[in-house]
Amino acid sequence: MPHTTDFNRGSNEGVGYFQVNQKNGWRWNTAKAFLRPTCYGRPNFELWTGAQVSRLLFETLADGTRRCTGAEVWNGTETTTALASREVVLSAGAIGSPQILQLSGVGPAELLRQHGIDVVLDAPGVGANLQDHLQIRAVYKIDGAPTLNVLASSMVGKAKIGLEYLLKRSGPMSMAPSQLGAFTRSSPEHEWPNLQYHVQPLSLDAFGDPLHSFPAFTASVCNLNPTSRGAVRIKSKRFEDAPAIAPNYLSTDEDRKVAADSLRVTRRIASQPALAKYKPQEWKPGVQYQTDEDLARLAGDIATTIFHPVGTTKMGGDGDPMAVLDSRLRVRGVRGLRVVDAGAMPTITSGNTNSPTLMMAEKAAGWIVEDNR
Repeated sequence: MPHTTDFNRGSNEGVGYFQVNQKNGWRWNTAKAFLRPTCYGRPNFELWTGAQVSRLLFETLADGTRRCTGAEVWNGTETTTALASREVVLSAGAIGSPQILQLSGVGPAELLRQHGIDVVLDAPGVGANLQDHLQIRAVYKIDGAPTLNVLASSMVGKAKIGLEYLLKRSGPMSMAPSQLGAFTRSSPEHEWPNLQYHVQPLSLDAFGDPLHSFPAFTASVCNLNPTSRGAVRIKSKRFEDAPAIAPNYLSTDEDRKVAADSLRVTRRIASQPALAKYKPQEWKPGVQYQTDEDLARLAGDIATTIFHPVGTTKMGGDGDPMAVLDSRLRVRGVRGLRVVDAGAMPTITSGNTNSPTLMMAEKAAGWIVEDNR
């Protein structure tokens, strides 16, 4: 049960359970929740796996406008053309969707010409406005509690965890990585909480590395409202080549200040009487670092993405030259094409992005039905 407190006001603001996409100890994704119960076995549903869209296809209409007619798809052996009688819905995510659009000639004209791609639509906003939640991972060594560092340090311990999950669907393997969360403010001048904590009963140097040999927890904190903006840009006209992703984390004074202040808030939390019996010792970044400059630099060193990229095909009004989509997620300037994923968000949400993206998808499904009657 996560305990949510505003540590800058010192008042308890409530306690509640995490809402997680989970059922009976299993991660419950959209395929399990939507596709399998309603779509599998239908004659108008076909699922291709191990395939990659190489580009979208367009035709020029009598009035000179462009319409998306389908896509070319590489299935691992050959290129197949998939045609659409009504419209194409692109849902490759905030990284994949702008890449596919740029490869197809929809994007910043200068970038497309640089890679020898014919310009279908000069859309400077495609790939711009990238935002993400940077997770600053402070690590605290503790005494008197067997964190997962200890519980999973031996084959016997791993076997116990695995057997508990196999037999009961409970234990560490049945839970989300973060066991506790909190929303608070990085400093008193913020009117609303601008930080989110994800606290894990484990620690490691980097994702994929072994757990530390000592008991510890990780207090991961992210700036919910970053002002830094990055970009996704293709590096060649080959669909096989991954795009260049430049998140530009901590590129503004505001974000660097919030990063430094967030580490100070973490220190205040770790020094509370409730944790005193566990004798928390700051392992990373280290108590020797105190200035804004040092803490902002160390924040970048110990931080990782929390996998919340958004904004690269943003919605916007008629007067916004960087708006890629209209209010119904239709690509401005071409017909028969929508982008339905987190790239549509003009500004990142003040929290996890998965559920908001599902909400957008459900809304888009209604619009698609209405617009194609």
